[in-house]
Order: sequence, then C-alpha cells, then structure tokens
Amino acid sequence: PNFTFPFGAHICVTEVDTETGFVKIRDYFGVDDCGPVINPTIVDGQLHGGIAQGVAQALYEEAVYDEEGNLTTGSMVDYLIPGAPELPNYTLERTVTPSTSNEMGVKGVGEAGTIGAPPAVINSVVDALSPYGITHVDMPASPWKVWQAIQDAQGQQAGTRDADLSGRPSQAPDSTDTEGGSTS
Repeated sequence: PNFTFPFGAHICVTEVDTETGFVKIRDYFGVDDCGPVINPTIVDGQLHGGIAQGVAQALYEEAVYDEEGNLTTGSMVDYLIPGAPELPNYTLERTVTPSTSNEMGVKGVGEAGTIGAPPAVINSVVDALSPYGITHVDMPASPWKVWQAIQDAQGQQAGTRDADLSGRPSQAPDSTDTEGGSTS
C-alpha cells in the first residue's frame, strides 16, 4: 500500500474574557511528524498557514444564511477571518519517523496545521470555561457564542431554566470568576 500516516500534537493557550466572551490566543505549540524534511522553510510555511486556517475555523469563519436561504456572510465585511494581530507566534517543532511506504520516507504536511488547530483552540476555550460547567462550545467560538454559553451556564447554576440573553449580564450567586478572564 502507498499510504503515509503523519502525526502530530497541537496545544493552544487561550484567555477568555468572561464578561464579553472574547477569546485571545496567548500561545500556541505544535509538534508534527512529516518524515524527513527536505525543505524546512516550506514545511514551516505549510504549518503556519494551516494553523492560521484552523484558528480561523475555530474562532471566526461562519457561513450564515437568512430564512430564505441566502448567504448573509458573502463579503469580507461579514465573513470574519483573523488578521496578523489575532494570530499568535507559533512554537513549532518536528519529530522524524520515516515512512516505510516510499524510498524517501516522506509524509504529507499540507493539512497538518488545519487538522490540529481547531480542536486545540476549542478545547482550550472549553477548558477555560470549565469552572462554569461548560463542556462544549460550537465553532466558531465567537464572543457572542462564548458569552451565551456563560450566561446559560450561570442561569442553570442559579436554578433558572434558560439564561437571560437580553444583553444584560447575569450573575450566578456563587460565581467565582469576577475578574473577567480565564486562562487555559
């Protein structure tokens, strides 16, 4: 068989403002194995670009349709993507395990960043929100979705059926995070 199986691990450190739902990436680490590296600059470029795309998927990009099925996020004004200020400096490392299915021992690296980044970012956000009992946040984890999750969790902790999503911050009686941020 002519299959190669690259592997890697990605870890993201986020800060979540619990008053606004805004997520800031503080640090990002990735280790990938694409076999022997022929051109390190190209490999690093693939990883940087892939991680940027993965961060975009996790926090920004969303296709929104109106009730008639029309795309409402069809322009760069409405369809969000991260710019350089929203992307962290990445710490990237490599490990080398040559593939046995080709003479050069190489593996693919083109999708490595896009595969590792979304779960690394989302799991970091969920971990930061775990003191509220939150175990899931849909992608993209926009400030509105994160804030809604916090309000819903606080509403459940306070014994109400649904959180007040009117725009007024609700306070759970035993809320422990009054500084407006959590780091994971």
